[in-house]
Amino acid sequence: MELCRGGKNNEGLNTKRLLGGATRLLATSTALTLSAGYAMAQSLDVAAPTLSSREVMVLSAFGGILAATVLSTLWFMRLRGRTEIENQTLKAELDEQRERISNLKALNAEKNRRIIFWDGPDSAPEFLGALPEEAGAPEDEHAFLAFSDWLSPGSTKQLQTAVSSLRAKAKAFEMLAETKNGYVLEVIGSTTGGRAHVRFGALESIRAELAELKVQHKRRNAVLARFEALFETTDMPCWQRDGEGRLIWANRAYLKAVEADSLEDAIAENRMLLAPANRQKLDEAIKAGKPFSGRQPVVTAGSRTFFDIREVPNGEGSAGIAADVSALETIENTLEQTLESHAETLNHLNTAVAIFDENRRMKFYNEAFEKLWKLDMGFLESHPDNGELFERLRADGKLPEPHQWREWKDKALSVYRAVEPYSDLWYLPSGETLSVYASAHPGGGTTWVFENHTEQVALKTRYNTLVKVQGETIDHLSEGVAVFGPDGRLKLSNPAFANLWRIKDAETGTHIRTLMQACEADPGARDGWRLFARMITSFDDERVSRQGRLELSAGLVLDYAVTPLPNAQTMLTFVNKTDSVQVERALTEKNDALRKAEELKNAFLEHVSHELRTPLTSIMGFAELLKSPEIGPLSARQSNYVDHIANSSSVLMTIVNDMIDLKSADAGILQLELDAMSLDDLIDSVADDISSRLQEMGVTLEITAPPALGPITADFQRLKQVLLKILGNAIKYAPRGSIVALSCWRENGDFVFTVTDNGPGIAEDALESVFSRFESGGRQAQYAGAGLGLAIVESFVGLHHGKVFIDSEPGAGTTVSCRIPDAAEAKGGPEIIAAE
Repeated sequence: MELCRGGKNNEGLNTKRLLGGATRLLATSTALTLSAGYAMAQSLDVAAPTLSSREVMVLSAFGGILAATVLSTLWFMRLRGRTEIENQTLKAELDEQRERISNLKALNAEKNRRIIFWDGPDSAPEFLGALPEEAGAPEDEHAFLAFSDWLSPGSTKQLQTAVSSLRAKAKAFEMLAETKNGYVLEVIGSTTGGRAHVRFGALESIRAELAELKVQHKRRNAVLARFEALFETTDMPCWQRDGEGRLIWANRAYLKAVEADSLEDAIAENRMLLAPANRQKLDEAIKAGKPFSGRQPVVTAGSRTFFDIREVPNGEGSAGIAADVSALETIENTLEQTLESHAETLNHLNTAVAIFDENRRMKFYNEAFEKLWKLDMGFLESHPDNGELFERLRADGKLPEPHQWREWKDKALSVYRAVEPYSDLWYLPSGETLSVYASAHPGGGTTWVFENHTEQVALKTRYNTLVKVQGETIDHLSEGVAVFGPDGRLKLSNPAFANLWRIKDAETGTHIRTLMQACEADPGARDGWRLFARMITSFDDERVSRQGRLELSAGLVLDYAVTPLPNAQTMLTFVNKTDSVQVERALTEKNDALRKAEELKNAFLEHVSHELRTPLTSIMGFAELLKSPEIGPLSARQSNYVDHIANSSSVLMTIVNDMIDLKSADAGILQLELDAMSLDDLIDSVADDISSRLQEMGVTLEITAPPALGPITADFQRLKQVLLKILGNAIKYAPRGSIVALSCWRENGDFVFTVTDNGPGIAEDALESVFSRFESGGRQAQYAGAGLGLAIVESFVGLHHGKVFIDSEPGAGTTVSCRIPDAAEAKGGPEIIAAE
């Protein structure tokens, strides 16, 4: 290349020389021509006629030009020969230089070299040589200059910086560059004669190995430096130990954990992160050439901290790292407590739950699961596989038996691989119905939920049946029923509703306004339906029920009820009360008549009782007067008549007194004179008064009582009257020669007595009216009474706050029982009590 550039310069120099010679030749030719013209002019001036000065000058110029032309032609011919000789010489030298360059290129190619030349900072590069193919360097010159495309990032950055310094500052360099495929090149940059050149050479043999080792060493050092820088910034303690277990390096986090001021102090004192007791297992594992991994407690800065320790042996030492997992330990403890709480909660559920891990092994089941499938505890605690569980349940006859068992099983177990959950109904051979739901966990595993829907299915069946029965029942009710929605449209109605209101188009969805229009002609129904419409379509927060009665112009009387239902619905019910109202009105009229008759009867009895008492008193007085000796003796017949008059008058007076007492009790003016009294005296007095009646009826009274009944606070006369009425009633119905038994005793302070006879008894249907006035209970007595005795007894016993009972069967006699409480214990002392 240098030779070529030198040849071009010589050729330019020869050209300049030729141009200078030609210029000098032209000048000499001009001068000679002028001289020749002047001489010719002088000669002509002698021999020929005289020429003018102008003509002389023209002739001179012409002669000069002619002479210059001849001379120039001769000169150029000579110069051409010389130039051809020089060109042949230069061509020979150029061929020689080209051959030399080719030889140099061939020599450089054999040595795996490639060189880049730059003449100046702004000149284009020139390339020489080539690199081996395994180097991965591109052949194209432009691609070769793109170092980042085929050199490693570190080598690219270093080489670009060095080349820039070489071209700008002529700073030589020498480095090793690594290609992206791991090939190592020697790169040398230098300057020669103002030209910069960079030589890329492939290393061989020992030099290549040495260079590769240098690159690897450099790479390892860089990696080590990066890791050390990373470990210095992390908050996890990191360390290295030698083969004897002594500390040789640690990061800042380690120094902080062991409370060391510097790395030198930690190495000198061999401060270990773990206590000797906890470090024993770690040292044993490292000495055995096995990595150690475990969670150990460490006391740092006076607090207990948990670290995940990992240390691995490597060569003649080991390296370890520790991660602070105190927060994780707390979270794990909390999670464990939460899982235990969830397990306890699941154990209290009635729904069977089973959880399987990512390996399809059972890891949890609740008590409901155990009760549902009734599997032995040993099998469940062995953590069976999900498929194994299904096979066991199938063998026990507890799973459905589909035609394609394997397909059914695979479908159920596909939940482990599916995104969507599994849901199905299992109809067990035992007749139970299970709703089965299974969902896969994001981290693997599945939760199975078995909900027993047997009762729900049964309830649903019964509910559907009940709905049908209710529908049939409503349709066959005589009451009209209609249910309206919140929008006022009919949701449900029965035929009775349409018949009562004579509505033909009472179909579901009919608006209440349509029904109002259908009933608008009836004044009695118009107001009612307006009220119904307002209540059904009202937006009031509080919905109330309402009942009432409608009287239609057609004579129908309907009782209605407006009842709010859930979901803002309203039910209307209509009962046809036309017949009931008519009967009620008839009964009311009859009751009014009976009330008036009762009032007349009471007025008549009151009038008669008062009017009869005065003459009866006179009759009884005159009868006693006739029996007295002062009047004179009476014959036996007369004496018998007088006795009959006296007895009849006495009976009539008793009836009149009973009527007066009942009237006083009804009016609330009858009063009891309560006072302390002896029950023994009461029994004796009653026995004396009833003796004549016993003799007359031929009946024996048998009294059974303890030796002393004791005192009681009561009305002596009214109790005596009660006993006499009951005994008199028993004697009246007892057959002649029979016994009437009176039994008396005290029970919890109350006076209790019973009177039993052997009379005809009372029929069961007559027992309810025996205490009614003027009722005899349907029995036949020797002497009929007025039927007021037991009414008097019930009234007087009620005034004492006591109770009276009758036990009787036809043909087996009658027993009357009374219980009279002690008024002193009930009221605190003697008192006057009025009838209410």
